[in-house]
Amino acid sequence: MRSSLVLLPLLLAGCTTATMQSPALAPVPTGLYTETFGPASGPAVKTLIVVVHADDQPSHYAFAAAVAKAVPESAAVAVLRPGYADQTGHSSPGDRGTGHGDNYTADRITAVGDAIVNLHARYPNARTILVGDAGGAAIAANLAGTRPNLLDGIVLVSCPCTLPEWRARMQKQDPAWGSAVTSLDPLKTSGGVLPTIRAAVLVGADDAVTPIPFSRAYAEALTLRGIATDYRIVPGKGHALLDDPEVLAATTRLAAELAKKS
Repeated sequence: MRSSLVLLPLLLAGCTTATMQSPALAPVPTGLYTETFGPASGPAVKTLIVVVHADDQPSHYAFAAAVAKAVPESAAVAVLRPGYADQTGHSSPGDRGTGHGDNYTADRITAVGDAIVNLHARYPNARTILVGDAGGAAIAANLAGTRPNLLDGIVLVSCPCTLPEWRARMQKQDPAWGSAVTSLDPLKTSGGVLPTIRAAVLVGADDAVTPIPFSRAYAEALTLRGIATDYRIVPGKGHALLDDPEVLAATTRLAAELAKKS
């Protein structure tokens, strides 16, 4: 089953209210566009998997559909980040940024976090896993560090998880990456990640955009804090890794481990 909606903020604790804006008015940004996959709904959902796309054209729906089939009693929700539009014309309000590593600011991270809060109201019995692809992985890591109570697990794919070093690398290819940004650095926010969280960090062995060291440093930081971390280098793979079977397998394993804890 596939459904789509816009997540609106909670107006009352424990309930959601969807209000249509008049097309004649300029609506205040209130939520992010999502698509939901999986046969389970409401209290029947035991695992909620939220998928956040990379910095380029969103292409996370296929993974969300696949993981909803692979994880029992789950719902998978693909979230469009602020300011993005997908190939079918759906969009989320806000400013997406220039794509020079300025996309992981506190307000954008907050928007994704607030969407997860609303999903918790819809799926009150679910454990929550946040899957982030590339730039989406930076957002997921920062959410785990700044709003740790939202998540039970994270799966980071091709992560630019040491932001200053990654931007310095990209600046060698494009001087525009040298501009100042207010994005949060996942390595710095890792100190706020709860020790009870489960994590998976995956990177392609041939990733030329976010090479191995940027994922390895973050995985090591989590491990040093006693956080169970499944760190994998995927042989023969580059930056476009989200739809690789290894990512689906890692997410399924993580969901199974969380199920054992409950």
